[in-house]
Formats: sequence, C-alpha cells, structure tokens
Amino acid sequence: MGIEQKAGNLGVVTFQLEQVVNWARTNSMWPMLFGLACCAIEMMGAQASHYDMSRFGMELMRASPRQSDLMIVAGRVSRKMAPVLRRLYDQMPDPKWVVSMGDCASCGGIFNNYAIVQGVDEVVPVDVYVAGCPPRPEALIHGIITLHEKVKTEKLNRWA
Repeated sequence: MGIEQKAGNLGVVTFQLEQVVNWARTNSMWPMLFGLACCAIEMMGAQASHYDMSRFGMELMRASPRQSDLMIVAGRVSRKMAPVLRRLYDQMPDPKWVVSMGDCASCGGIFNNYAIVQGVDEVVPVDVYVAGCPPRPEALIHGIITLHEKVKTEKLNRWA
C-alpha cells in the first residue's frame, strides 16, 4: 500500500528536504550592493520598477554584509578596494554567492593596468558572470535566473 492509497484525494505533496531548502534560498536571496562604477547604475535600474527584481524575492539591496547572502560586484575593482571586498565577503553568512557584473569586474575590461584587479575571481569565488560594458538590467536578471538554477541543484552537505 503506497502513499497514494493512504492519502486518497487529500492532495498531499511530497518533497525532498534539499528541494524545499533550495527553493527557499532562491526565493529569498538578499543582495548586497557593491557598485563601483557605471555598472552600478544598471544594477539600480534592474531594481527599479520597470524590471523589478522584487519578483525574485530581492526586495531591497542590503548595505550590510551580515544581512545578505548574494554579493553583486558591479564595476572595476581596484587593488586598494580588493581587501575591502574580501573582508565584506568573509562577513557574509553561509551560504553565500557572488555575481560578477560587467566586463571590468569579470576580466578587468579596458583597464589593463597594475591598479585594477583583472577579474574579481582573484579576490572572491564567483558563481555567475554577467557580460557587457555595461550590461543591461535584462542581463543582470538573466544572471540572477542562472544563479537560481545553480542554487536549485546544490546539495545540503556542501554547507555542512
């Protein structure tokens, strides 16, 4: 006798714990604003009413790393800013994710010199790269959806 016979027409739905936890994580991500250059304007545009990232559970950008689990690095990272970025990343609670927004954050962009970090992945681990100079808000939203698909497949023992 299976669960179908015992439950009848009650409409019982069963899930794995991982599915429920990952669903909750994807629908309640709180991004931390870390806008360093022109990409930050596009990040703010994605949060505004025309694109509305609130539909993904991202009601507002947090300024505190202790209240956020998603860091969106938007713009070029200088060598002086890299230790600050790392400190903020370390203060975020686990699980945490990073989106690199724009060519400057992803690979240094047109700034191929000693003062700019040639990719934020030298400082923090990056989960999703959003390309463009600057990327449109649609590109950032696509990056968020890509991150959601990645989070939905994560295993719980990764964070144990």
